[in-house]
Amino acid sequence: MGDREPTKGELTRQTILDVAVERFGRDGFRVTSVADVARDASVSGSAVHAYFPNKEALFLAALDQDAAQVIDDGVDLLIKTANRDEWHELLILTLVGSLATHPLANRVLAGLEPDVTARVLDLPALAELRKGLAERLRSDQLDDVVRSDIDTSTMANGMVTIIMCLLVGVVQFGAAGVELYGDDVVAFMQAALDPIKS
Repeated sequence: MGDREPTKGELTRQTILDVAVERFGRDGFRVTSVADVARDASVSGSAVHAYFPNKEALFLAALDQDAAQVIDDGVDLLIKTANRDEWHELLILTLVGSLATHPLANRVLAGLEPDVTARVLDLPALAELRKGLAERLRSDQLDDVVRSDIDTSTMANGMVTIIMCLLVGVVQFGAAGVELYGDDVVAFMQAALDPIKS
């Protein structure tokens, strides 16, 4: 049984979101209007409002979509990478690499949208990353490669916070920091997660 075909309404909503990601990513929240997005999506302003009650709701939905695409790459890696020693580093490198093709997520992490920066940590996409990390840590606990005395949800929350700080640093200061200190970040995570040897 295959996936069902999206409805016309779902396709319209997706087109609006895709255009909004591009437009908000390029021009920012203040400059972009709902009319701009509607025109670029070849729909009426009322069509946009049928899916998003206001510009802020459209912006947040676009941001969540763009962030979700970055994070999906990371969550996919968590599921597919069997080697515990590799997934810490690969997760960070995957997320850093994905930012280059996601203009709105990049813009927000660069601090160019200060009115929404505080809401970033509440994005559903980050909740998915936390969930994926917690599941991976629980799986690794069962394989005795992660400490059994840690709460995996708490550690996942901490890891997401550290990763977000790293991503903000990369966007604002360049990737040189990852090259210089990336191994140290991975070593820090391993020290926090590796089973204690007696």
